[in-house]
Amino acid sequence: MDFFDFHHHKKYIRNGIYNMNIEQIPPDFPYSIGIHPQDIDVNNLEQQFSWMKSMMFQNCFAIGECGLDSLVSIDQKIQEDVFLRQIMVANEVKKPMIIHCVRKFYEVISFKKKAEQPMIIHGFNKKHQIAEDLLANNFYLSFGKAVLYNLSLQDILKNTPLDKLFLETDNEDFSIEELYDKVSEIKGISLEQLNEQILENLHSIKNG
Repeated sequence: MDFFDFHHHKKYIRNGIYNMNIEQIPPDFPYSIGIHPQDIDVNNLEQQFSWMKSMMFQNCFAIGECGLDSLVSIDQKIQEDVFLRQIMVANEVKKPMIIHCVRKFYEVISFKKKAEQPMIIHGFNKKHQIAEDLLANNFYLSFGKAVLYNLSLQDILKNTPLDKLFLETDNEDFSIEELYDKVSEIKGISLEQLNEQILENLHSIKNG
């Protein structure tokens, strides 16, 4: 069985969404493209947006990673402006958004009302309350390697609706199948059921 890897950085994985780096040439399989908060170049922003828009070929599945990060040196106002512009691009091209967020979840939630397309928080590994607030605002949550050992995160995943769920390896070196095994165990469903649900979720976000 092939398991879909919602967000990864590995060119050899074709069954998933490859996260393109800035100024990279798109691959011939599904990818996401965006301006990550840490990659914002204030002196070349227009070129960055021009590059992004020119690289949205047929296999472009999503806009991202993009979002807000309190730990990078880029000014928060600039981050918010760049995030909002990418939301507008996503609205225009009708593609879901893969969100990178560090300590700015309530700010990200406040931007959600401007988005016409689904938003997926990648690598979710925060507290119950944040998960509940994101889900209440119609976000999807994508979980990664931490689910294999973090009991609190396992509990959050257990309470996350199946139709709001994705699984990813990000840039961690482990098998996505291991994660699917663990999640099917936590959810008390078969691997086949889990796999089918993830594919249904992909169809839902692709069609807005």
